[in-house]
Amino acid sequence: MAKVTGLGGVFYVVKDPEATRQWYREVLGLGGEYGPQLMWSEETKEQPYSLVSHFKDDAYIKPGTGGFMINLRVDDCDAMVEQLKAKGVAILDSADEGYGKFAWLLDPDGIKIELWEQCAAPEA
Repeated sequence: MAKVTGLGGVFYVVKDPEATRQWYREVLGLGGEYGPQLMWSEETKEQPYSLVSHFKDDAYIKPGTGGFMINLRVDDCDAMVEQLKAKGVAILDSADEGYGKFAWLLDPDGIKIELWEQCAAPEA
């Protein structure tokens, strides 16, 4: 049975994504191309990749209505999608980007959920 393995990230809308990312870099020491990132340890491979990503508008979050999106890590995206479909959950879309598999759905309150199966360690 496929399962959620952790939080992949939180995505939300801000007025100035670059200013927010700069604050995270300067104040918390967290940087990255898409926002603050916690990367894998090259030595142990134990630290999961997680990020907080800021967007200028809500295009990536749509059709979610909450102003943010939750990204959940899963161990088997394809199996998770099949399990959800069997429970009557509508899957909005899915994609295999090479570095990871993704699927999107809405929770009962209209919050967009992104499922993510990491297929390779992200580039540091």
